[in-house]
Amino acid sequence: MRGLARLWRSRAAASRLDPDAYSAFLEFVLTSVVPHPYAIISAGHAASYVLKYAASAPPAAARLVLIAPTWRGPLPTMLDRRPPFLDRLCRLVDLPGIGPLVYRLNVNQFMMRHMAAGHVYTEPAFLTGERLRHKLDVVRAPGARFASVRFVTGRLDPLDSRDELLALGRRTRVPTLLLYGAETPPRSRAEMEALAAVSGIRSVALPRGKLSVHEEFPGTTFEAMAPFLRE
Repeated sequence: MRGLARLWRSRAAASRLDPDAYSAFLEFVLTSVVPHPYAIISAGHAASYVLKYAASAPPAAARLVLIAPTWRGPLPTMLDRRPPFLDRLCRLVDLPGIGPLVYRLNVNQFMMRHMAAGHVYTEPAFLTGERLRHKLDVVRAPGARFASVRFVTGRLDPLDSRDELLALGRRTRVPTLLLYGAETPPRSRAEMEALAAVSGIRSVALPRGKLSVHEEFPGTTFEAMAPFLRE
């Protein structure tokens, strides 16, 4: 009975991990925790959530900075679509027993370094030592597989298409700066450049960096956004 209760609780928690939950949390933070901040600086998927909120609410801040914004998960980006088998993969990882095994086979030290070198960091040696240990602590935390598999398979995507992304960019009235690294993977970079072309959105292509340019090159990233924030 205890095992069944744990299974029910884990599945119930997993079922609440969706874009609506993340959007509600962001709204709570920006209305109750830090209402009307001067600037919102966000990266990756969080940047698209922020853009969506800013386009549908009264001015959320005086400035928005979107760093390497993404709106769809790694597998839908790689496939350029979201086929049904991704939902089956998500359900598989949710299962007790086999789910954690499948998760560990894909989220381990070797795979993390391989994926990071391909898409996330410019220098393969960046994700080593203590930094790698901290990343592994995150992905090995109890229940981490539920959010991880939903992100990878696109079930945490805040948007459905590039057109929706561009429409949000056109509706946003908050001055916005978009930063991305010159070495960003081509498909993700194409989405960022499309958003950067929207009238009213400023953009800076940093000389180096991929999807975590702010993490790998924080000094360069700050120097690019500082003049915008001081205006």
